[in-house]
Amino acid sequence: MPPHDSGELLIRASSVGVHRGGRWIIHDVNLEIRPGEVVTVVGPNGAGKSTLLKTLLGLYRPDAGDVVRAPGLQIGYVPPTDPVQFDLPLTVRRLMTLTSSCSADIIANALGEVGASHLSGSQVNELSHGEFQRVMLARALSRNPDLLVMDEPLRGIDFSSEAEMYQLISEVVEHRGCAALMTSHDLHYVMSRTDQVVCLNGTIRCMGAPEDTVDHPEFHQLFGTRAEAYRHVRHQCQGESLDT
Repeated sequence: MPPHDSGELLIRASSVGVHRGGRWIIHDVNLEIRPGEVVTVVGPNGAGKSTLLKTLLGLYRPDAGDVVRAPGLQIGYVPPTDPVQFDLPLTVRRLMTLTSSCSADIIANALGEVGASHLSGSQVNELSHGEFQRVMLARALSRNPDLLVMDEPLRGIDFSSEAEMYQLISEVVEHRGCAALMTSHDLHYVMSRTDQVVCLNGTIRCMGAPEDTVDHPEFHQLFGTRAEAYRHVRHQCQGESLDT
């Protein structure tokens, strides 16, 4: 495993493109991910967010450019899934061991880290969506990843669970020194809990710290009234903090 050194790159994408069905799904993508970062990719439906994640993971081979990963890079992946997809009798403990072998201690520690120890013996198809996402996060963490990759980890969970999940991801990154890369549609939590925002629509339209990205013209072009609403709330909160 590469050391968790903020100066060492975990992944570098250089001029990456993926061509499918006679068109470029993504093109000219340049991106670097380092340990200790929370990087969130945002963009409209069809922007290529999932394609970018799968290309960075090595599940898709780029048709242009290249992706370089640190030697020995360990990746924990949380796919966009739903507990009802597991309609066979399957406990959380068994789910944790699918596709790889983990000791009982590793499973217990990972579930404990995400606050899901009490779910170990539960049936997967009886979990709430928020509980299921915690279990899937624990499953990814049991691989002891340098990079945690999550495709829409907040999809389908309620508002309070969204806040808890983003807080949990931030704590995991800080505690482990790994990096987190995710896609998301929720601008509020993206902007409050992310180190680097990547605005994607076929190619990267803008990228940077939340406070810089929120005022970028491309950000407003992609999100329209949602971007304006977020900026209004952000400036209002900043004003309130200055007055206290």
